[in-house]
Amino acid sequence: MQIWSTSTSAGEHPLAWKSYLIRYWNKEVRNTTNAIPNFLLSKASPLSAADSASFSKLAAQNSLSFHLPAFCASANLLCFPDLASNITTSYRQDANKFYKYINDQGSTATGDSVKKRVELGKYFRVSMLKKGEVIAMPEIKDNMPKRSFLPRTILSKLPLSTLELKKFFRVEDNSTMEAIIVKSLSECERAPSQSETKRCVGSAEDMIDFAVLVLGQNAAVRSTENANGSKQNIMIGSVKEINSGKEMQQAVSCHQSLFPYLLYYCHSFPQVQVYEVDMLDLNSKAKINHGVAICHMNTSDWSPSHEAFSALGSGPGRIEVCHWFFMNDLIWTVAN
Repeated sequence: MQIWSTSTSAGEHPLAWKSYLIRYWNKEVRNTTNAIPNFLLSKASPLSAADSASFSKLAAQNSLSFHLPAFCASANLLCFPDLASNITTSYRQDANKFYKYINDQGSTATGDSVKKRVELGKYFRVSMLKKGEVIAMPEIKDNMPKRSFLPRTILSKLPLSTLELKKFFRVEDNSTMEAIIVKSLSECERAPSQSETKRCVGSAEDMIDFAVLVLGQNAAVRSTENANGSKQNIMIGSVKEINSGKEMQQAVSCHQSLFPYLLYYCHSFPQVQVYEVDMLDLNSKAKINHGVAICHMNTSDWSPSHEAFSALGSGPGRIEVCHWFFMNDLIWTVAN
């Protein structure tokens, strides 16, 4: 699990965004056992108070795009991927892996062809989360480029439409960045599927607000600790069901999107169960990771063509479907 801390670095300016975020968390999340995770703090904007005020003023005047290189560098954004050697196809393929639990009625893929495409270990059953069980793990490494959230004071002044964002970020037609923006915004803008509540968030404050809106102020957030065990067989160690003994709960899942600034696709479904799981090395039995898994207990409104059913050999409403959380994706629940 992430290491929890509410302290600020020595000498850190009291108006720095990390300090502000700690205060915001303490005000909105009324949970004495769950301090703000270091992961969220590490994604806070690196902008100084002075730079933040300056860029916010430029954004309000619709002139921030004229200072794009300085803004992107100072705010730790991804603005020019077509010129960067480290933006690869794998980033685009990793984006939005677990976004969609929707009725893909337009799919024409057969069961066999879908099954061949499903990564081994991507979906599993609750019964497999048993101490001593050996299972295949999918790739859970965070392959996204490193970016930061924007302060909400700046984010709220940026354009929202694809066309306006292309203009703001100086995006050329048929470019990598155009594909990135179009794909992520199309997911953000689509209507929620049945029983889904969704929101895209580009600031840490917005993520906290959405989680509190769905779950209340007694909220807790978890993430898979690291990427160890990816794409190999592991042994299940200790398993802890979150809120064990209670009725099936609601949770908020937040998955990274590939976008110029750090953007998360957060959504919530009812009737889920969340587990913390120790992952063990198959040979030494040593603990190598501490992961978080979510099991969707009611799949009755999922599409029959969903790849999970091809992978697990069943259909909507007949089985539950579980999946792991990638490193740096987050799951919010009501605190124990």
